[in-house]
Amino acid sequence: MKRVIINADDFGLSDGVNRAVIKAWQEGILTSASLMVGGDAFHEAVHLAKANPGLQVGLHLTLVQGRAVGEHGGFPSICDSKGVFSDDPVQTGMRYFFIPPFRKQLYREIEAQIVRFLQTGLPLSHVDGHLNIHMHPVVFDLLCGLMRKHGITTFRLCRENLRANLALDRERGFGKMVDAFIFSKLAGRCRPILDHLGIGYAQEVKGLLNSGRMTEEYLLRVLDTLEEGTTELYFHPGCLPCAEITRRMPDYRHEEELAALTSPRVKGRLKELGIELGNYRGEVKTYA
Repeated sequence: MKRVIINADDFGLSDGVNRAVIKAWQEGILTSASLMVGGDAFHEAVHLAKANPGLQVGLHLTLVQGRAVGEHGGFPSICDSKGVFSDDPVQTGMRYFFIPPFRKQLYREIEAQIVRFLQTGLPLSHVDGHLNIHMHPVVFDLLCGLMRKHGITTFRLCRENLRANLALDRERGFGKMVDAFIFSKLAGRCRPILDHLGIGYAQEVKGLLNSGRMTEEYLLRVLDTLEEGTTELYFHPGCLPCAEITRRMPDYRHEEELAALTSPRVKGRLKELGIELGNYRGEVKTYA
């Protein structure tokens, strides 16, 4: 049995993302989305999710390139005086690792984001992270205790087969090698802890190495190479013009990714291959 979880990241970031997520759910193969509870369009996203109850929604934990939900005063702080995180993921990751006072703030912020999600009344499908910050060693360790506390049972364990990816798309080869190496090591650290805690995850996650370039042609090639079991494929769909996603992700092919998610060719290929559409709760989506 081959099953795919088709996820859209950044739900709640902007109106352009929200419209794309709902279009991909209603007209395409999308099965879940990850909600940024500090996003400018958070309330709109919650309203849309409640109007489309079959769409499963998880938490897109945001600790970089976004806005804090909790209050964090004093010095040093994980955010600036306006509650905005740094836009530099490398510098942010180093600061979180090497500055111990940040850990109490991170714990409070992670829990604040979980609580804000739960207060919406939406069932929390899974946890992942903006720029996959949820797998940062300090963040992950804090998150593990909070997942147990709040009954969260599924998690994006982000790692991708480099050789299989390069066989399909050789662009950005060196960058892909770096990303694959880093997340392989992080996943190797996270996996036994998740197993011990009884927290579920997909067999493989695709979208890391082609982030922002999950086009129709690439997706069709990926479907032909899927292994048995459950694979998550994550996307960043968007409807343009949208100033927020253009500012934050100028090189991402948002509309092409939306086109891939609603493509009749992709739907047809899924049927031909007998691949199920599912989500982190084990539910199956039927498609015309």
